[in-house]
Amino acid sequence: QVQLVESGGGLVQAGGSLRLSCAANRSIRSINTMGWYRQAPGKQRELVAIITSDGITTYADSVKGRFTISRDNAENTVSLQMNSLKPEDTAVYYCTCRRTLIDYWGRGTQVTVAS
Repeated sequence: QVQLVESGGGLVQAGGSLRLSCAANRSIRSINTMGWYRQAPGKQRELVAIITSDGITTYADSVKGRFTISRDNAENTVSLQMNSLKPEDTAVYYCTCRRTLIDYWGRGTQVTVAS
């Protein structure tokens, strides 16, 4: 079983930056894909960014060029650097991974971008 705990959310002005972190309770070396999703009020959960064990990244079009995902296998963490934040980035951000065909999710961290 994998437990994921997110941190780093908060309130920021438009144009500002935040860095989210996700800590796993076990080694992530063997976990191929880890990522971040978000869910805004009244909307479906959507992909933000994913990263493979080889360091290959995929981003939602809406965050390309502004967000950067990274992973530290030694620290068992995945991070999301968010720059040039917009009000439409306001959402609860969830860390996720898939291990042995099971999807694991953190409890989420709130990001609010004020205009």
